[in-house]
Amino acid sequence: MMKKRVLHALLIAAMGIALAACGADNEKPGTDTGANQNSSSGGQTDTGNGGNEPSPTDEPDTGSNTNAGGKDPAETDNGGGGAEAGSTEAIVEAILSKVEQPSFMPVEGDMVKDMYHFDPTLLEQYTIMTPLMNVKTNEIAVLKVKDVKDIPVVEEGVKQRAADVQKMFETYLQDQYENAKNYKLVTKGSYVLFVISESADQIIDEFEALVP
Repeated sequence: MMKKRVLHALLIAAMGIALAACGADNEKPGTDTGANQNSSSGGQTDTGNGGNEPSPTDEPDTGSNTNAGGKDPAETDNGGGGAEAGSTEAIVEAILSKVEQPSFMPVEGDMVKDMYHFDPTLLEQYTIMTPLMNVKTNEIAVLKVKDVKDIPVVEEGVKQRAADVQKMFETYLQDQYENAKNYKLVTKGSYVLFVISESADQIIDEFEALVP
């Protein structure tokens, strides 16, 4: 009888331990779930404030991108050619855009004095174009003098230039020699035009229209 009571007490104690253990296990998932929910909620809050999406109060910065091309809106464009209106370069560019000519190259610096027989410091501006290939006598020069009193000196230099071209082609290419003989020299205001071309008359018309 005594043994039964002891055994019964042991069984009750074992059941109590088992029940206590089960109760502890049941409480842990609930605690972990709450922690996970809090962690998840905290993560979502960080993403909303610090993620890639802009804050509702952010405004696009339009001012810094207005001149993305690097130009000030106040700046003006002189056109595709880049030459100043009324300059000798602009005049020659305009003429050559209307009158087809062989490929040209510019004459500059010391070559002007050597080829045209006058000091280029007499000129305020000049644009001189000669053939790229030495099989043509075509040439165009627009010269703007600083002082109109020097125009006779410039004209004399131009005539010498025409004579030089004729001499170079006199026994070389007869058709080009004839072309050089038919050169034109036109003076208007402070501008002097020298042209050797089969289309000289058309070039003169364009020059007259462009020079005030």
